[in-house]
Amino acid sequence: MTIRFKYIYGPVPSWRVGSSLGVDLLSQKEKICSFDCIYCQLGKTKKPTITRHLYIPQGEILKELSALPEMSIDYITFSGRGEPTLAKNLGSMINAVKKLRRESIAVITNSSLIGRQDVQEELSSADFVIAKLDASSQGSFVLVNRPFQGIEFDAILEGIKEFKRHFQGKLALQIMFMKENVQYAGKIACIAKDIRPDEIQINTPLRPCGVEPLGREELSKIKDLFGGLNAISVYESRKRYVKPISDGDTLKRRGKA
Repeated sequence: MTIRFKYIYGPVPSWRVGSSLGVDLLSQKEKICSFDCIYCQLGKTKKPTITRHLYIPQGEILKELSALPEMSIDYITFSGRGEPTLAKNLGSMINAVKKLRRESIAVITNSSLIGRQDVQEELSSADFVIAKLDASSQGSFVLVNRPFQGIEFDAILEGIKEFKRHFQGKLALQIMFMKENVQYAGKIACIAKDIRPDEIQINTPLRPCGVEPLGREELSKIKDLFGGLNAISVYESRKRYVKPISDGDTLKRRGKA
């Protein structure tokens, strides 16, 4: 009998983490997020929130992970249909997966809650945290990420810096560039150099959405602004073929990996 996985998806070939098996702690009909980014492939955030809830019981996800066939996976990645730090059991799930599986754990976050102590503690259990930074000021933040009311860019920036100071794993900044924020690339680069993450991931919207991607040459010029940092670009990446266990609908939840 073929198992239809509801809460895990992939593996997918990720330009940032290799072969990535996704874990969706939100898994609802509509995405659950604190942002309504103009480039999101999952569509509009109809009910934005910053309140953490328990959406999927831990046992249900562990049951699916236990049923996995033998396969080559580089990372188990918490992403999915929305912002994973909104799941109240993120930290306990990371620790439970580490006891069950041997792969490294990655979390892809939009950084909206990274200033919270509880969220920082839970993210600290991961091996690799990929944090969003698409703006250089409150104005560009609102333009591109369209955050839930009350979320401030400066608070996010301070949260990332604070997290970086004590995090023992690998921290990357993921930056999505498009015509709406390309003029702020230099300022974003200056902010990144102040943070000094382990990696800079320079991206542009290549999946179907309401925003056009930048070209290879323009993204290469942007990458040059991050000189002195370990910067990688989506156009320079190589993906190997990975056979997924998930059906097409499930794979749509793959987030931004």
